[in-house]
Amino acid sequence: MKLKHLFFDLDRTLWDFDTNSYEELTELYHSYSLHQKGISLPDEFIKVYKKINDDCWDKYRQNLLSKENLRSIRFKLTLEYFGIDSKELAQNLGRDYVNNSPYRTKLIPNALELLNDLKDHYNLHIITNGFQEVQHIKVQQSGLDNFFNHIITSEAAGAKKPDPIIFNHAFKKTGATASNSVIIGDDLNTDISGAIAVNMKAIYFNPHQKNHKLSIWKEVDNLRDIKKILL
Repeated sequence: MKLKHLFFDLDRTLWDFDTNSYEELTELYHSYSLHQKGISLPDEFIKVYKKINDDCWDKYRQNLLSKENLRSIRFKLTLEYFGIDSKELAQNLGRDYVNNSPYRTKLIPNALELLNDLKDHYNLHIITNGFQEVQHIKVQQSGLDNFFNHIITSEAAGAKKPDPIIFNHAFKKTGATASNSVIIGDDLNTDISGAIAVNMKAIYFNPHQKNHKLSIWKEVDNLRDIKKILL
């Protein structure tokens, strides 16, 4: 069947999560004078936060941690690592991070060029596990909103990738089917494994060339190479 629908992951596939997050965390480090509280360098703070945040997101995806708790506990645990016991500071950092970081607009290299090339040939959608209100801001602020027909979030679907529920929700909402769709994403465990489970083609965006054993339809390390596959 002819391909008609492309579903893009957002964070680390189109929106440069790592750069945007790093810039926001650096600003928060200075705004809250964390060096005066015993954290000597912003990169030290960010390194610890990233590991704790990844662990918290794993628990969130497994429904072991709520959205509300995730937002503050990741900063609480980071501060505690450095011997800082302040619930108020953790809550303030969590609030400001969620409020500010979506307004940062760095995109993955070649993202806009690829979307411009594809927009007249396919129906483009986003499918994301990110928080609904946050993801919509990211899309709007970074100039991506005009490319996409639908933004499918895990909150709206009531399930997170790789659960088949979110993919079936996306098919119903967009009128797509597994056989006429492709997902493009950077995460093997959510984007790619989820697509494979519903018999959907997947393009694995693997810029760091991570080793894996999955049988994937296509794999690229630069977004510009997707044009060669789809056009």
